[in-house]
Amino acid sequence: MDADEVPLAMIDEAAIADAPLRRDPYDFAFVEQAIPATLKDAILEHAPRIPDRGSYGLPDLRYGPRFGAVVRDLLSPRFRRLVERKFDMDLSPYPPVIVMMGNTTGHYNEGHAHPDSKHKIVTVLLGFSRAWPYERGRLRVLRSADREDYAFEFAPEFGRMLMFRVGDHSWHGFLPQKGQRMSLQLCYADSAWYVRSEYWRHSISAFAKSVPVLRKLIEYAPR
Repeated sequence: MDADEVPLAMIDEAAIADAPLRRDPYDFAFVEQAIPATLKDAILEHAPRIPDRGSYGLPDLRYGPRFGAVVRDLLSPRFRRLVERKFDMDLSPYPPVIVMMGNTTGHYNEGHAHPDSKHKIVTVLLGFSRAWPYERGRLRVLRSADREDYAFEFAPEFGRMLMFRVGDHSWHGFLPQKGQRMSLQLCYADSAWYVRSEYWRHSISAFAKSVPVLRKLIEYAPR
């Protein structure tokens, strides 16, 4: 059997296919449960343990096989085709890059509004927080650089997925909130060079955060 014919192991393909494409203020889609809730405990048991704030590149994450099965689904051509059909575009020339956030400190400089790097074509966010009971800290689909000017909010809870086409006005961000904010970000990038540079940058950051003095400086650094 061709690898493309094998169903995804963890991700609910039908839920993603059925999610409507929204166009205000830019192209995005929200999936309420992209991973069945019945898999929550098993997957979270094997999820990475991320003690510090900020994002870590996939090569720097350590995780068990059930979480690894989710990663394999996300990196598969079959999942890419789900995203391609959603946005009616060909993503085959664009390599994927994965980073993951574990915690937020609640400091003012977290969650700043930004449209994403010009090197990104499509961004897919997948929540892994066991729960997110806070009003703040939900990712906002923004109409402008103002974090209060939002069209949609996405809580980073287990299985919830948000994907959007990256452009000059694909603004998003969140209001600062301290908490365990587990969220994976998959991006299709414009070059293998950008993927390597992203992993290198996050690897340097991960090393710096392992040094107590540098970690303290990073914690209060502007974003």
